[in-house]
Amino acid sequence: MYYLLVLAVGVERLIELVVAKNNARWAFANGGVEFGHSHYPVMVSIHSALLVSCVAEVWVLHRPFIPWLGWPMFAVAVLSQVLRWWCVRTLGRRWNTQVIVLPESPLVQGGPYRWIRHPNYVAVVLEGLALPLIHTAWLTALWFGLANAAVLRERIRVENVALGYR
Repeated sequence: MYYLLVLAVGVERLIELVVAKNNARWAFANGGVEFGHSHYPVMVSIHSALLVSCVAEVWVLHRPFIPWLGWPMFAVAVLSQVLRWWCVRTLGRRWNTQVIVLPESPLVQGGPYRWIRHPNYVAVVLEGLALPLIHTAWLTALWFGLANAAVLRERIRVENVALGYR
């Protein structure tokens, strides 16, 4: 069942990429400007490797499902998806996996953006830790957490500059 869950997350990621590609096309057609593209391939690689690593660690190292850890982590993973899609819905056509800004457009301040500046990244961090821990793949959770922190540090810096945060 865990492998099917990871597959489902992979399919969800592909759906995200289709939505992002359509939104990027729309944004560029409406004067959108991309910032910080250099980190994007690294981010995509890390996120792809997360899914492969979840499966590989559980399969190769025979990681068990421990209910007292697995079920709460499953709940966190599901809630992270809810938060991610709340962000997508709130931003509408402005949501993207790239940093594309429409000049002169006001900042979105509804939905989860009412409370925090980068709620989508909260979802990414939570999911990146929870998904592997559903089946005790703690090495994957560790390496992804560290790699994701490094790329998010740059990503958030770029996004803050692009959005004019001080």
